[in-house]
Formats: sequence, structure tokens, C-alpha cells
Amino acid sequence: MSAPRGEKPYRVYRGGRVKGKVPTIPRPTRERGDGDGRRDYRGPGAKPPATGWRAWRWKRWTGLSVLVLFLVLVFWVVAGYLSFRSGVKDANKRLPESARLALVPDNGMMLSHSSNILLLGTDHSLNASRASDQHSDSMQILRTDPKHHKLYYLSIPRDLRVPDIPGHGPDKINAAFQIGGARLAERTVHLYTGLPINHVVVVNFHSFSKLIDKLGGIDINVPKPILSDKFDCPYATNERCARWKGWRFRKGVQHMNGYRALIYSRVRVNKLNPADTDITRGARQQAVLQALMSKLSSAGTFFKLPFIGGDLMKPLATDLSPTELVQIGWLKFRAGTTLHCRLGGTADGGYIDPSEDNAAVIAMVKGESAPQPPPPNGDTYPPGCYVNRLPPGG
Repeated sequence: MSAPRGEKPYRVYRGGRVKGKVPTIPRPTRERGDGDGRRDYRGPGAKPPATGWRAWRWKRWTGLSVLVLFLVLVFWVVAGYLSFRSGVKDANKRLPESARLALVPDNGMMLSHSSNILLLGTDHSLNASRASDQHSDSMQILRTDPKHHKLYYLSIPRDLRVPDIPGHGPDKINAAFQIGGARLAERTVHLYTGLPINHVVVVNFHSFSKLIDKLGGIDINVPKPILSDKFDCPYATNERCARWKGWRFRKGVQHMNGYRALIYSRVRVNKLNPADTDITRGARQQAVLQALMSKLSSAGTFFKLPFIGGDLMKPLATDLSPTELVQIGWLKFRAGTTLHCRLGGTADGGYIDPSEDNAAVIAMVKGESAPQPPPPNGDTYPPGCYVNRLPPGG
């Protein structure tokens, strides 16, 4: 069929470039359905913003975690302190009122003023032959010096002869505790040293062994091997005890449970070293106390504090309040220098006649003179001070 006249059988399109933007094809849209529940299609665009806890950034999570840890720490400290305070109150009740009245009041807070604390170690053995022997096995004075960040430990030999025990006369200094308890011991030490006694702590070494067990034991560096004489035989029969040689301790650092540490502090005779004396025994007791103090200040003990806070004070009888004990702990932590001093003298039978140099050592403890090690002055047990280390034997 032919096209009408004047019309062509095809269309003619005008070609060539055209100025302007290239037209784009619009994004297809979907019409909302009629009640079928389908939503308009909006393409693959950005995800809708998260809401609730899923929208928290890592900084917010970190802040929340720190806050929770802080609250747990505060709760743990408060629970530990309450447990500790309960144990301190019981320890205060164990100290006789007469001993409290004999103390000299402090001049102010312990954080800013020096204070003298008498440490009395008693060793009430479970052995039937020694169970009634209520004597003071060790005597030390802890002097704090917060202004100079120093701590002084003055060890007093138990057999030191003093010119006067009030109301009794000359005798060994440890007889004061046996005669008149902590009160008479305070007066005797003050009379001999001239140091006012502001506080007192009576330590039961046997109960100390139970505390050491609760803490998981302590580490002690034994300077020399020890083979003791026969005391507190661990066996039940006399025949087995007759074959027993004595307690043995090898040289070096070793972990001890409470009973083992108690025996170590009791050793008076070392068959492997005849030079060991009662002074050496006192040094061993100091080593046990220092090891225990280190264990008490460890992180592991901190986490146990709410559970064992009350047990920490069971071996003690003291006038110190919870706040004062915390202050002593802080002073010990801040102390840059620790001096371990001792009085001495010449052996005379079962006594130790005091050395003329004892007065000089007391002046060192007061901070009136520089600390000096024991000089070779002819004394059996020369007095002196050691800086940041225990005396030989400890």
C-alpha cells in the first residue's frame, strides 16, 4: 500500500550535539499498595540510625566499665574496713584497762607527729611444760617519724638486765611482763630508755601462726642453715622423739606455713652455728614479723580483706584505733628509710649486762644522731643500727 502523497514512509529525526546537561533517568518508585501492607520502595540508601544501648559508642562503654569497677572497689574497701574495724574493737577489749592508763597521750595525729609504740611478743606454747609460762619473748619499740619519712625499730634483748623494775628491783627486762603484765612492761621500758610509750601492741605468736595460715603462708630468707636443739617435739612417742635430731632449716628463701614460721622464731640454739644467740633469735622474730607485714600489704590480702579483716586482729591486744592503724600503714608505705636498731651488752650467765653504748643507740632512735652499725667494742652483743636491712640472723 503506498503512502499518501506528500508523506514519507519513515520519520526523520534531527541529530547532532545539543548543549546542556545530559538528561538522567529518574529512580523508579513503587506506588503504595492498596491495603496489601507493602511500603514504598526507597532504594538501597543509608541504614536508619540505631537506637537504645546499640547506639552507644566505645567511649561510653569504657566510661561505664570504669564506673562499675570504681563502685565495686569502693564497696570492697568499705566492706573490708568494717570487717577490720570489728576485729580492732575486739583487740581493744583484750587489752587491760590498767595498761591503757599507763600510756602517754600522743601530741597530735600520727600522720604529723612522732609516736612510740611498744611491741610485746608473747609465746604461749601448747606444750604442757610451757603452757603456764606467760612471759614476754620479744620487746621492740616502733618509733614513727612522719616529718622525715622514717621508721625506727628498737629491739630490746629479753635477758637485758635493767637496774629497776618498778616495785620489784633489778632483773631481766622481760620479767616485767611476767610480773605485772603490759602495764609494768610499759613503765619499765619507759624508765630504762627514756622514750614515752604512746601505744602498746601485745602479739601472741601462737595465734600469729593461725593468721599466717589464713594468708597462705609467708616467705622468709634464712641466712644460714639451722639444726636446732630438741624442743616442741612433733612426734607423739618418747621413743621417736629420742631419735629426732631437732628442727632443720636450709639456707635461702623458703615458704613457711604458720607452725613452721612459729618454730623458726623460737629457735634459740643452732648446732650448725654456735655463734647464734638470743640476739639472733630476736632477729629471726623480726624477720617473721616483717614477712607477715609484707604479706598483709599484698594485693592478694586486699581481695580477701572482707572475709579475713576480723581475723587479722585476733593475735593482738592493743589500744590503737582502726584510724590509727590505718595511719601507721600509710606511714609504713611512705617511709623512705627504715632503721633496725638494737640494744646490747655483755653476757653474764643468764643475763645481759647493758652496754655503755646503749644510750648512743637510743639517741639514734630519737633522731638526735646519725645511725651507726654496731662497733667492735668488746660487748658480747654490740648495740647499733642497720639502715634498710634487718640485723644479722634475720
